[in-house]
Amino acid sequence: MLAYVGCGIGYADTRVVHDVDLLIERGESVALLGANGSGKTTLVRAALGLARVQTGSLELFGTPVNRMRDRARVGYVPQRHTVATSVPATVAEVVACGRLARTSPLRRLAARTRAADAEAVRRALEVVGLAHRARTSVAELSGGQQRRVLIARALAADPEVLLLDEPTAGVDSASQLALAATLADLSTSGTTLVVVTHELGAMADVVARAVVMRDGRVVHDGPLDGATRTRWDEPGHHHPDDHHVEEPHLGEPHDAWLPRPQIGG
Repeated sequence: MLAYVGCGIGYADTRVVHDVDLLIERGESVALLGANGSGKTTLVRAALGLARVQTGSLELFGTPVNRMRDRARVGYVPQRHTVATSVPATVAEVVACGRLARTSPLRRLAARTRAADAEAVRRALEVVGLAHRARTSVAELSGGQQRRVLIARALAADPEVLLLDEPTAGVDSASQLALAATLADLSTSGTTLVVVTHELGAMADVVARAVVMRDGRVVHDGPLDGATRTRWDEPGHHHPDDHHVEEPHLGEPHDAWLPRPQIGG
């Protein structure tokens, strides 16, 4: 499903990830582990078209990632969860943005499409346990609740794979457990999960496979117990471009994931 073959990945002329061979199958739940700057975020961003594959190949659902057009099949939850104060959106409005990739601009005007979108938003909020906060301003939510809103936004498009970047960073322990329970349910239902994190914590009960990165290279790929014996935090060259890349603020446009113009019928 997600296949990296001899991948070198980076930004402009800078190489961050080196010679990665990695295959993630449908239905797997995988943790990408490593210290800040080890290359794990860049690895995921390449699957989204946000980092350039400089050498080798990267395919998603059997298609080179730079030719991927059915982007609704992939949900993305970025690490940053700050709210753009210029966009006073409610929880439901933010989650509804996840439906944009599913429909063309013209089809969004149809009553049937609007009804389907409303139902998808309702279901997504129920999954993350925030249906009762649908009309609340996102700015009023805690950090953990905002993470769950972002997950709901990704789920609203009915994705087959969900990519999450540090979903528990800066979140209290109770919210971490709630997030882990949500992700475990999604995994059980067949959604492929790729979780980027520098420590497992509550995610240890969600993922079944660990890929550990250090200095832009994969140093472990296998069961979790092997990963716990791999010291990914030991000193080395941690590339600053891997974790200093700016993520879009909640509510701001994100070019890589805006719906592509529909040509022809």
